[in-house]
Amino acid sequence: MNVALNNVYNNYLTTYQPKNLTKHDAHKKSELRGVYNSIVKLNKEAPWYLPTTSKETQNYAVDLKENARELHNTLADLGGLDDTGLLNKKSAFSSNENIAEAVYIGDQATAGTSPKFELEVASLASPQENLGNFMDDGGSALPPDTYSFDVSINDMNYEFQFAVAPGETNKDVQSRLMRLVNNSNIGIHADMVESEGRTALRLTSDSSGLPYGKSQIFQVSDDRTSKASGTVEYFGLDYVSQEASNASFTLNGESRTSSSNEFSIGKQFEVKLKSITEEGESVQIGLKEDVDSLADNVTQLVGGYNAFMKAASNYLGSQTRSNNLVQEMKGIAGLYHNSMEAMGLNMAEDGTLEVDSALLKETALQSEDISETFSYLKDFSSSLMRKSNQISLNPMDYVDRKIVAYKNPGHNYVSPYTTSAYSGMMFNSYC
Repeated sequence: MNVALNNVYNNYLTTYQPKNLTKHDAHKKSELRGVYNSIVKLNKEAPWYLPTTSKETQNYAVDLKENARELHNTLADLGGLDDTGLLNKKSAFSSNENIAEAVYIGDQATAGTSPKFELEVASLASPQENLGNFMDDGGSALPPDTYSFDVSINDMNYEFQFAVAPGETNKDVQSRLMRLVNNSNIGIHADMVESEGRTALRLTSDSSGLPYGKSQIFQVSDDRTSKASGTVEYFGLDYVSQEASNASFTLNGESRTSSSNEFSIGKQFEVKLKSITEEGESVQIGLKEDVDSLADNVTQLVGGYNAFMKAASNYLGSQTRSNNLVQEMKGIAGLYHNSMEAMGLNMAEDGTLEVDSALLKETALQSEDISETFSYLKDFSSSLMRKSNQISLNPMDYVDRKIVAYKNPGHNYVSPYTTSAYSGMMFNSYC
């Protein structure tokens, strides 16, 4: 049963390419109840449609919903769930993003009290790497038999079993072991390393840093395995070519370590280390000025809008009603065209927006009240939020469907799940 379910979800992941989940995808019961009530109201007088069977159309409907969800999350991340906070999101700066990137995650209300930090990076966190013996590609492998070896990671032990058939080469077995480890999803990635016509199997931990009280992230052995032993020694799977290490850095002169290259500072900044600093060099991390933060917010807003427009435009040649959606989105942006153009936002022929950062910042600097000057962007964002919610509730509204019958107005049964038919499309090959 679990295997079948995994196949279903894998089909969804590879076919529909859902977007990454964010904190805005978690909802309270009251919010879910509101979505349900909206669906009931939307479908109360809707006609009956012939079910959609085209695989391409089904992919389009689900993809449309996923892109609407991502647009909604982009707007929500900018404060779009609260009009007073919209586009007021603060941005962090790093004086050298080649060494460290920073994102502000603190409360906007207390952003003015956020201190600056001085960071020096001595070393990065690294994963453990085991590099096996380099073997001749065409050389004879282990004697035919059923072998096994054990991998210990995260306080769990896993046994891998495989069979060696007569005539198999070293590379054949190495390739099988690579697939075996990668398909297990235990936190280790396997790949092949080639050198001068010989190959070696390399095992690399997904995580970095040393676990507390341990010297290795994972260990490979076949001393007490259930099948024939000899694999570990033959292929050299237990040789640690790179030991796991923690990141080492100083923050405002105070020495610190981290098992990961990504960490938070005082619940205010999320920092990602990318390189080490030279002697005497440091990186400053803090909050950008309001003008720069506004420019970042506008760039993020335009990026979310453009990404949705491009996704919708991909179906213009195959889905006739997708043109309706593109024109509606153009219409929303067109309402604010004059204000946008005067402040550095220009609309292209395909409906996407381009940002003139220099003009945008100049307008903000000359403004006595930034919030008032760019209030049209809040209206624009609110319109996009309403549109993304509408599309999320019923992407089938932009699918060319045949009407079977109209309901008798005022005398019909509620069928709230009709508009959510696309949710079953994820499993259409398994039902």
